[in-house]
Formats: sequence, structure tokens, C-alpha cells
Amino acid sequence: MGGPVRRPITTLPGRIGCAALAVAASVVPHPAAAAAVAEFYKDRTLSLVVGHETGTGFDTYARVLARHLSRHVPGTPSIVVQNMVGASGIAAANWLYNAAPKDGTVVASFAQTAVYEPVFGNNVAKFDPAQYTWIGNADEGVGTCGVAKASGVQSLDDLRKRETIFGATGTTGPLATYAYAVKNLLGGKIRVVAGYKGSASVRLAIQRGEVEGVCGVSLSTIKSQWRDDLDSGAFKLVLQLSGAPQPEFKGAPHVDAFAKSDEERQLFDLIFGAQALGRLYVSPPAMPAERRDALRAAFTATMRDAQFLADAAKLQIDVAPMTGEQVERFIRRVASSPPATVERAKQAIRN
Repeated sequence: MGGPVRRPITTLPGRIGCAALAVAASVVPHPAAAAAVAEFYKDRTLSLVVGHETGTGFDTYARVLARHLSRHVPGTPSIVVQNMVGASGIAAANWLYNAAPKDGTVVASFAQTAVYEPVFGNNVAKFDPAQYTWIGNADEGVGTCGVAKASGVQSLDDLRKRETIFGATGTTGPLATYAYAVKNLLGGKIRVVAGYKGSASVRLAIQRGEVEGVCGVSLSTIKSQWRDDLDSGAFKLVLQLSGAPQPEFKGAPHVDAFAKSDEERQLFDLIFGAQALGRLYVSPPAMPAERRDALRAAFTATMRDAQFLADAAKLQIDVAPMTGEQVERFIRRVASSPPATVERAKQAIRN
């Protein structure tokens, strides 16, 4: 265990540079607006709703954020973390869009794949991702596929030769959709068993021998919560799905290496690139602009906060942030993907 957890900011679409992050954090609102925001949040509780079970990476990040965010919000509200499990994040996304208070007292976090479901035509997703109030993203997620040592699978080539059982949450959740994409686009002989509560439950299932692998768990979660399995060799990464290739896992090739054309690269970016939005924080649509701006500024300031970074280091979780404005532009770019690419992606992420 060890090593820095703050990765360099990359130049992925939507990514900000360090200087831009500093500028975003230094924006000073009009004094009257700042006073009104402080008065609103004084003695209030800000709910941080996590759309996944406790013990997952989403839950860990949210609880670390909750310990430090309040210092940067005018009025220093208390912050309470709540878990709302269901449909791989879609339940929380639906609640946030349609039922949550729009006054600035709620921020939620859920899998980035939930955000994409309306783009892919999933009628269960009752929201327009472009209308959310995006607060920020704490980490450029590096997606992975990995297998248990007991599976006998050592590489993608092995995965193409024998059927391997992968664990997942719902059939539209990230653990399932990434596994289906590896199956349909790269030829992996994967059989998905869904129904687990989250990545923590899948890890236990792998340890018990119920399933043999998983796709879509972020590298930050693997390096923190799965570290013992990784170091002992009980769990092995066989593929990197998003972000910049990580040299320390060069035995697990990056999915981009398998794209045979510009069209395939665009397709891979639409499917796997979503995981760059690794730890999203979002509020309901149509919230007051001055409270939106205050929460965005508070989030960005927290990402630079020495106490927050020290806390993250103890838990070995990565911090490579994006501002709310940058996330908003990223989401709008995805929503405007060519229909033909979207249709191919829809077919690839389903069984």
C-alpha cells in the first residue's frame, strides 16, 4: 500500500487543467449573493445521497467529501450521507430529478452509466441528464476488468477461449454493461450473473467462488478496497477500460488498443469513456443559481483542501477532479453523439 493518490490532471475531453481548477476555486460571488447563500445554509442540513450500497467506492468517496465540504459552503451546513440503493444508481437519479428538493439542500452521487441510460433509450430512466445541476467530479475513473486467480484466466486471450462468470448489480448497471461490451465488442466469453448490491458484494462473491470476475470497477476502488486481493494475486486485472493507460498494470492492455477504426474509437469512447466521470456529484435541475455556484465553488475548493487530500491519502482513493461546468460540457457532448454510434453502443451494452 502507498504512493501518491493525486494523479496528474489529463487532457481528456472535458478535463480541466490545474490552473483552471485554481481559477474556478477563486471566483468570488457578489457580496450580497454570498450573504444570502450563507444565511440560507446556516443551521441547515445538506443531504449527500449515494445511489449505491455502503462499502462501495461511491460510498467511500462521498463520506470523505462529507467530512470536509461543509467548511467551504457559506453558512457551514451540517452534511449527512444517505444511501439509496436501486437499479444501479437509476433509482437515486430518478428521485433526484423528480422528487428531491430543488433548493440546494441535496447533492447526489451515482454511477456514470446511470446518467447515460436516457441516451441509450432506457425508459426506466426518467430524467434528462443535460438538465441536472452538475456540481463536480472527484475522480477521473480508470475502469477495469479483472478475474479471480482460481478462474485460470490470465489475459483477454484466455477470456476469449473459455466462458467466465462475471458478477454484476442490475443488468443495466456499470458492472453488467461493461462486461457485455467486452463480450460483444472484444469477444470475451462472459456470462453475467446480476443481482448483487454493489461492487463490495461482488468482491465477496468472487472470494466465495460464486463468480469469477468483474468489469467496471474503478481502479481507485481496486487499489483501495481490493488491495489485499490484488497484492496476493487472488485477483488480477486483465483489461483497462478508460482513462490514460496505467503503466503499473501494463499486463492489462487498454481497450483503445483494440479499436480498428475511427468509428470504433468513437464507439469505445462513448461506452467506456463514460467512466472518466468516475465520482460525480449532482443536484436537481432548476436550483437557484447562486446556490449552484456556491456548491460548485465549495466542491472545487474541497478538491484542493489539504485536510481532504490527507484524508483521501489515508484511504488510498484517487483525486483527479473536474468542475461542475466541465462535467456539464462533457454530458452535453455525450448527449449529442451521432445516432448511428449511439445505436451501436446500445446493442453492445446489452446481453
